[in-house]
Amino acid sequence: MPKILIIEDDDTVRDLVRLLLERMGHEAVVAANGREGLEKAGSASFDLVITDLIMPEKEGIETIQELRKAQPGLKIIAMSGGGRVGAHDYLPLAKLLGASFTLAKPFNREELTAAIKEVLG
Repeated sequence: MPKILIIEDDDTVRDLVRLLLERMGHEAVVAANGREGLEKAGSASFDLVITDLIMPEKEGIETIQELRKAQPGLKIIAMSGGGRVGAHDYLPLAKLLGASFTLAKPFNREELTAAIKEVLG
């Protein structure tokens, strides 16, 4: 059973992604921001990290860079609704810095499921 870390500051999005992953048969661990996510990633092994990009305390771009440095082979899905600018401004940068897949918010269950299956193989 793949173990997946979800890093997302929005409680609703985080809970919905966690529920979907659990229904897919994955073990899901949650973190509310990049700092917390990095702590959890440093103390346990994950098959995949799904991270938001716009978060308090530590942004997703910085989180991806630190995850890549610590675990070069880790699979990462970056997701973003944008912020002051659109998601399409942040997602290409996340891909360039090592995200395996990117998703623009809002996305539906099928899009997230397809992304997870593609990244995990």
